[in-house]
Amino acid sequence: MIRPIKIISDSTADLPKELIEKYDIEVLPLLVTLGENSYKDGIEICAQDIFKYYEDNKILPKTSAVSVAEYTDAFSHWVEKGYDVIHFCISSSMSACYQNACIAAVELGHVWSIDSANLSSGIGLQVLLAAELAAKGESAEVIAREVNEAKSRVDASFILNQLEFLHKGGRCSGVAALGANLLKLKPCIEVVEGKMKVGKKYRGAYEKCALEYVRDRLEGNDNIDTRRIFLTWTGLDEKLIKEIHKEIKKYHKFEEIIVNEAGSTITGHCGPGTFGVLYYRKENK
Repeated sequence: MIRPIKIISDSTADLPKELIEKYDIEVLPLLVTLGENSYKDGIEICAQDIFKYYEDNKILPKTSAVSVAEYTDAFSHWVEKGYDVIHFCISSSMSACYQNACIAAVELGHVWSIDSANLSSGIGLQVLLAAELAAKGESAEVIAREVNEAKSRVDASFILNQLEFLHKGGRCSGVAALGANLLKLKPCIEVVEGKMKVGKKYRGAYEKCALEYVRDRLEGNDNIDTRRIFLTWTGLDEKLIKEIHKEIKKYHKFEEIIVNEAGSTITGHCGPGTFGVLYYRKENK
């Protein structure tokens, strides 16, 4: 007999509230620390709080992984009710979340903790795939196998308006090497094998670079799974978001375009004026 499935994700997946509610996904918040105070990501703090704090203090926020105890509490609640748990977290190369979740999962059993090897909506794509498979009645074993196969096909990238946050946070190899050009370039950051890497470097006004980035990712690309794409952003004005949305529609007829504001974790690492288009590739090439 197949046990019912509970999908749990860390807050780093940046899923919109309506999708969390639609699929009854439980979200475990990371802690974001500003000065001496810590706040639950997505519950007690938002992107605007981080921007304001940095503007006033020039100090970046710090994030803390979900603890083993917190994972144990969340997992055990559902396991004791007879559920199998499928859990997602940010790439193990970026946080201790996966390590902590695995410790909790081993002790309990009936928990499949998946290292997304990604961040933000790159995780969200995987969570939604799992939720859809669960809705079809698939077992935890099948769901975990399908997601682990699919995660290598996630195409996750984003473009930055400024490098100050990422540079100071030391989160991306290659950023420091941009040196004196820090304020002149608008780099594309790509997630490759669970780590952030500097891709193409755009020059000029941000609005022009933003649309050029979308064109580079989508135009003439026949390896895109057009069922779903995320436009995930932080610190953008509504006018530019609409222009980007319009640009995306020029190149493919996506069944679903999810426009979504990133949470505090990605905001704290990348800063204002960041957005990405994230989708599944049909196959790895």
